[in-house]
Amino acid sequence: MIDDLEVHIASLRRYARVLCGNHADADDLVQESLTKAIGAASTFRQGGDLRAWLFSILHNTFVSQKRQYARRARATRFIDVGLREAAVPPNQEKHVEAENTLSMLSKLTPDQQAVLVLIAVEGLSYAEAAKTLDIPIGTLMSRLARGREELRRLMNGEKSGQLKAVR
Repeated sequence: MIDDLEVHIASLRRYARVLCGNHADADDLVQESLTKAIGAASTFRQGGDLRAWLFSILHNTFVSQKRQYARRARATRFIDVGLREAAVPPNQEKHVEAENTLSMLSKLTPDQQAVLVLIAVEGLSYAEAAKTLDIPIGTLMSRLARGREELRRLMNGEKSGQLKAVR
């Protein structure tokens, strides 16, 4: 069964792109779905439709991630409020700089915001942050890299390299 997975990857990626709306999230979704499929290989019924089984796993993973995304988005709003309260420095210049940074941070996707806050502000290790967000460490590192690059662009006054994810 595992040898037959490769045949279906292109179809899974196309479906994931439709669900997610962008390549990066679609690739993460396919990777996560294939990981689940491999882990659950013993539950696959011999002679069953592998393609349908894989699409079912992908779809269910997407729905679960969408629910997690909604919970994280709500949590991110609380993080933002906490950062704003903690970021009030004693002088005007530092206050303006902190407000600008928070404004730019709010332009990132909620997933990137969460990763950046956990790593850069809270000081969690990559493994701790990945466990906190219930995502693979590779996904965390990818989101961190994209988030840092986007924040750099915004801080340098460059045009944003991405649109804020809308789900």
